[in-house]
Amino acid sequence: MRPDGQPSSPDVAFIEPMLRRRLSSLEKMSLRVAHDCAHDISDVRFVYASRHGELTRTTVMLGDLAAEQELSPTAFSMSVLNTSAGLFSILQRNTAPSTAVSAAASSFGYGLLEACMQLAEKPEQPVLLVYADEPTPAVYGETAKSSLEAHAIALLLQTGAPRQITCRTSPADGMTSSEPQSRAFLRCLESGQASWTGEGTSWTWSTQDR
Repeated sequence: MRPDGQPSSPDVAFIEPMLRRRLSSLEKMSLRVAHDCAHDISDVRFVYASRHGELTRTTVMLGDLAAEQELSPTAFSMSVLNTSAGLFSILQRNTAPSTAVSAAASSFGYGLLEACMQLAEKPEQPVLLVYADEPTPAVYGETAKSSLEAHAIALLLQTGAPRQITCRTSPADGMTSSEPQSRAFLRCLESGQASWTGEGTSWTWSTQDR
């Protein structure tokens, strides 16, 4: 965080300057945490999850279209949900599969579930989960006002890890947690257990050291 209260830009000096200049703030966050978590694993599978993805970049392009301006080919090519997964694969020279998940407010939970299922299917190959989101542009009105600060999380899932995560879900009508699902999960890592409720489902995570 900068002294003026604005979020600081992640250090992505490990990316060559020409590509670095093209990155959005969301991509910088995503690649920073991915690099910190798994830059030394050549064959890691990648699951990327985000509620809004590159919505800021997409909104700018929609404004250009409304103003009858030509779209930037670079902005267009980097506006898809799996941009960060593709960029990480290129930087790592990694040909392992990658998956992108977007499931509204439950995007983190379903991203983690996808990563866990991939590890269970092929336990000898680790899976990297990256979740990243940022506030929606002001043009989206009440949705933008309810958005919280930008953040990114990376988790490396692998067989024999020193900490085990358990997830349970159950139906829950009419209840919605005030914090993002990803923040609730971070509480689980800190305290050993946490819950989050939204979109008709209650999620409960617990951790145990092996």
